[in-house]
Amino acid sequence: MACPADLRLLAEADAAEALVLYNELTVGPPANDPAAFSVVLHHTGTQIFGAFVKDQLAAMVTLHLLPNVVWDARPYGLIENVVTRRSFQRRGYGRLVMEAAIDAAWQANAYKIMLMTGQGRGAMGFYEALGFSSKDKFAFVMRRP
Repeated sequence: MACPADLRLLAEADAAEALVLYNELTVGPPANDPAAFSVVLHHTGTQIFGAFVKDQLAAMVTLHLLPNVVWDARPYGLIENVVTRRSFQRRGYGRLVMEAAIDAAWQANAYKIMLMTGQGRGAMGFYEALGFSSKDKFAFVMRRP
């Protein structure tokens, strides 16, 4: 069971803590630009949920709500950058931020929520336990160097 956490939306003042978590998540170039974090924070339809233990960011997730034409013009959610600080893993903080993002998407009348996870991350069971399924869709990725 998780220790108590302060669940809230991240703000500019959380940039340094967020960059630490981004760097635990990514295998690419390091995330070290607070301005890039600010751009994401201020992007229309985007929210970053964080679980704090004392003053330390334990877990975070980004939810993008995107406009749509089909499904009665209801938006859809895209979840990105789900990460729990290594020292806080397996204590429920990831579930806490994910449930907050899911609730926000449903409250916004999203008709679906999508996410992708790396094949080698071992997170499939975590997402399935939250209600996600990989049975209906395939994900494709194109990257530019």
